[in-house]
Amino acid sequence: MEPTVEHLDLPAAYGSPDRLLRWLDVEQRLTEATVYWLATTQRGGAPHVVPVDGMWLDGAAWFGGHPSTHHSRNLRRDPRAVLHLENGTAAVIVHGVAAVHVPDDAGAERLAVAAKQKYGYGQPASTYREGVWRLSPVKVLAWDQLHRDATRFRFPSD
Repeated sequence: MEPTVEHLDLPAAYGSPDRLLRWLDVEQRLTEATVYWLATTQRGGAPHVVPVDGMWLDGAAWFGGHPSTHHSRNLRRDPRAVLHLENGTAAVIVHGVAAVHVPDDAGAERLAVAAKQKYGYGQPASTYREGVWRLSPVKVLAWDQLHRDATRFRFPSD
């Protein structure tokens, strides 16, 4: 699904972006990233941030987590989350909604192969058949130079 692309509104003191990033380039950065920072909301409303490994496939972030981890418990209670790449200068920030997805055999095998290719190791496909978190983007904020190309990508809701 192709997002709507627009300039990110910035305070006047930050400058006025005069170009837009291409979604294809931003998505490539998401695909190539090896560490993602995941922010969820705890029961009392405080943020919880944790690094996770995972994959960007088919327009979404895929990551695991034992059911007892804070991020898994938080997402079961409130599925809204933010995923950020490690680079704070050339940022990619994904706002989305997470849900446990149980892939079919082909999907589980695809996730297992992608993880092994990306990290050099990975869980067997059967692990993914038990369920894996899928974060679907609602909007993505990205820039290479904030004052020149701050871009917002909005995704249609299902």
